[in-house]
Amino acid sequence: MRDVIRQLIGTGQPPSAPSADDAARLGRLLSERLGLQVYPRSIVGAPDGILFLGSRGEAKCLGGVGAEPAPGLDGTEQALDVDGLRLRAKTAPADGRGADWLRRALPHLEARPLGLARSAGFGDRLGLATAGHIRSVRKFRMAPIFAQQSVRENERTGRSPREVLDDAMWGVFQEGWTANWGADADHLKTVAHAEAFAAAGYSFFTVDPGEHVDNAAGAATPAALARALQGLPWSELETTRSGLERSLCGRPLDLGDVQVRLAPEEILRAAAKYGRAVAHTVRLYRRLLEVMGGRGFDFEMSVDETDSPTSLAEHIYIASELRRLNVSWVSLAPRYTGTFEKGVDFIGDLADFETSFAGHTAVARAYGPYKLSLHSGSDKFSVYPIAARLAGDRVHLKTAGTSYLEALRALATLDPALFRAILAFAIERYPTDRASYHVSAETGRVPDAAGMREGALAALMDDFHAREVLHVTFGSVINDRRFRAPLFDALRRNEEQYTRTVEAHFDRHLRLFGE
Repeated sequence: MRDVIRQLIGTGQPPSAPSADDAARLGRLLSERLGLQVYPRSIVGAPDGILFLGSRGEAKCLGGVGAEPAPGLDGTEQALDVDGLRLRAKTAPADGRGADWLRRALPHLEARPLGLARSAGFGDRLGLATAGHIRSVRKFRMAPIFAQQSVRENERTGRSPREVLDDAMWGVFQEGWTANWGADADHLKTVAHAEAFAAAGYSFFTVDPGEHVDNAAGAATPAALARALQGLPWSELETTRSGLERSLCGRPLDLGDVQVRLAPEEILRAAAKYGRAVAHTVRLYRRLLEVMGGRGFDFEMSVDETDSPTSLAEHIYIASELRRLNVSWVSLAPRYTGTFEKGVDFIGDLADFETSFAGHTAVARAYGPYKLSLHSGSDKFSVYPIAARLAGDRVHLKTAGTSYLEALRALATLDPALFRAILAFAIERYPTDRASYHVSAETGRVPDAAGMREGALAALMDDFHAREVLHVTFGSVINDRRFRAPLFDALRRNEEQYTRTVEAHFDRHLRLFGE
């Protein structure tokens, strides 16, 4: 161990990790000498010594070993002698201050843009799932976004953008992930919210301009359509109605294998529906350019929560306007045909979805390239092979509550009584909590957990109605004092079991996108 330690302490930039065998041996030694449990994959040699993550009980700590370990980090120091090699060891809480220090010491722990690489976002409402996400994504060619949360999710879980980012970063450090990874400020609706996530260090920004979409435009009478067009913010759009018609109407548009000729009414209705949304998106994008101060970032526009599927003409309008207004974006989330409900598989006609998705991929190639984003993408196993075949690498999968559902799957085995109590409470809360989600589960069709044997409870997490009821009530459960601490305690005490549960669940997702 003496030679391994000497080699790691002398490491410069970039940081160097020991071999798996040396990491395991060094982890055991540090665990014994320092009275904690060291995560072997976290061990890394840096300019000022060895850094690692450990745990004492359920609390995690940042550690350093060297002549003067972790300079500038407040912590507890002790002497450490390894085969006559006299060192100092320092440990400090794995909290926000520790996270700030560690990011400065190990720059790869900063979230970064991922560009056009095939990617997946791993929402984590509890802040405990990143290790499982990493173990899964290591097996597949998929660029990861390990921190992903919306303002709505943060409000319901009581977390700040920085806390979400820090939780993901600690997981990245724990598992020894050194490749690029992203952080997604999801479903941003206001400039102020975008600024807050930018200040926290996010690298990916998803604008949700749904409040600016005129869902009635598609069926509006000619008079109502004329009024809607007249009221558009043409100055912000930097064009006129006639200019729009000249750019997109009449002439054939080349979409690769096919050419499309759009009628004026199609484009005008698309503009009436999405014109204000485009203006809002451009406004938010330009503000991000200012506040990011030259730092690169990924940008996505999402219109997946509109009342009707995004037509080909609407997609063309959005993409052409964003390009004309010099917005640089990596992905777009249309509203697809069929139904993308939370935490369950696709509902609808797969043949219709495939035909529609093929059209969207053609637009994305012609006006991009950019990725097509699958929002509410958790557990859409029947859709993934279609998306992978048609879009190739130009696809982004966005998941959120499914990691929370896998926490409840683990809990069903770890603490059956607590799981039953949470499910009963979720059934009570569902009529209220479902209001802001597109879900169709019925509480009356949730199997009766009270009469089930303990070994069968985990199977409830494969039931359509139980999954959706538990999915949308996460905020109520997490904020209830009867459940919050016991849930977190059970998962932290059994961290490895939860990590393996998450890993297996995401293996099912990612393998369907191919190698």
